[in-house]
Amino acid sequence: MNAESCAVPREVKVVVRGESANATRLDVTAGSFRMVIDEPEAMGGTNAGPSPIQVLLMALAGCLNVTGHEVARQRGLKLKGMKLRIEGVMNPCAFIGCSSEERAGFQRIKVEVDADMEDASPEVVASWLEETERRCPVTDNIRADTMVAVTLR
Repeated sequence: MNAESCAVPREVKVVVRGESANATRLDVTAGSFRMVIDEPEAMGGTNAGPSPIQVLLMALAGCLNVTGHEVARQRGLKLKGMKLRIEGVMNPCAFIGCSSEERAGFQRIKVEVDADMEDASPEVVASWLEETERRCPVTDNIRADTMVAVTLR
């Protein structure tokens, strides 16, 4: 499928809004959905919701699921379901402020996928996973240098 034959818009804007309830808790809305992002008690939070970094990994899992099912559908594969385990490793020193030499984010993220795919060879499954990973927007945003502009309003 090339860009000329693609029937979807060339640009889609996604808006998320948040309001802090306290120093660690943010009440967030995305469309008609609401959620709480908070820190665990060990980090001074109230543990009322997942931490921001957990939400990032949750978004990655959700996006890989949607992308994997769409790639399978387009290829005519029978994907009955997926199980994902994602582990991120980070050094919190930059966030806490005890070091400016460390990255604030994950140093590495490991994703394990268990795909329940009917009648597919290991080669077909490997090719499907490679395309799923390449086409996943959240994977792309984690890997690529996406411009992020943080400004005062």
